[in-house]
Amino acid sequence: MKRWQGRVAVVTGASAGIGAAIVEDLVESGMVVVGLARREDRLLEMKNQLKNKGTLHAVKVDISKEEDLKKAFKWIKDNVGGVDVLINNAGVLVNTFTPDGNIEDWRKMYDVNVFALGACSREAINSMKERQVDDGHIININSVASHRLPVAPGSIPYSSSKFASKAITEGLRRELAGQKSKIKVSSVSPGLVSTELFSANSTSSKPMDISHLPHILPKDIADAVHYVLATPPNVQVNELIVRPVGDII
Repeated sequence: MKRWQGRVAVVTGASAGIGAAIVEDLVESGMVVVGLARREDRLLEMKNQLKNKGTLHAVKVDISKEEDLKKAFKWIKDNVGGVDVLINNAGVLVNTFTPDGNIEDWRKMYDVNVFALGACSREAINSMKERQVDDGHIININSVASHRLPVAPGSIPYSSSKFASKAITEGLRRELAGQKSKIKVSSVSPGLVSTELFSANSTSSKPMDISHLPHILPKDIADAVHYVLATPPNVQVNELIVRPVGDII
């Protein structure tokens, strides 16, 4: 990670769970980290906790709103110069059955899991090209639900958004390679992770309890991101699946 010291990493969904763990790891690795999230209070609390370890800038933003997103990336350009690494971590999971046709729930997931991921990637790549950064890296936190349809009831719409995310990730990698760019694009697909994802966007009064199931922790995914970033310039990890021991699904 030595080559990334002092360079700028942007992390979406940075205020909790996987995003917060990634932020902490990158700050401790010496990067200038910009955390994007709606909950500014949590970002500022993290900033206070990490102030003696590195640099964290907290930016309040709703990335599902494109104008808000553009303002955030303008702030990044004006205040830290631009983007070298983008971690698209923000995600929304709403359990909803396909036949119910609850399009508002679908839209909520697609706005963040698909459209915001594409828009953030666009802004990051434009920043890299504008500054002639040809060794940047985009890492999308995807899901095992993008590799096979999950068996959990009401998970198919969410899974479809993650299938789209995986397609965008691989398509972006191919497009950049076709342009002879050395900007890397990687997908990290976690299995079941103990995070707020199962309750933060739940429409149920009884959020899913995963404590009895094999699961991994946010730090485990932060470690995976660290590994992907630490690969030498000639190595690109296209897809990394990280799942708990004992997972039989």
